[in-house]
Amino acid sequence: MEQNEDGGYTVTVPSLPGCISEGSTWEEALAHIEEAISGYIEVAKKLGSRPG
Repeated sequence: MEQNEDGGYTVTVPSLPGCISEGSTWEEALAHIEEAISGYIEVAKKLGSRPG
């Protein structure tokens, strides 16, 4: 997780390429990345591949 210049946060998941999210606060960024991870895995399952 990295703090942005505007005070928000950007979160990336290195083991899931392209899985990135943001939030205005630390807590919001964590909530958003949890949703992004779930969505990423759901799409990977539908496509018949495994993440990573």
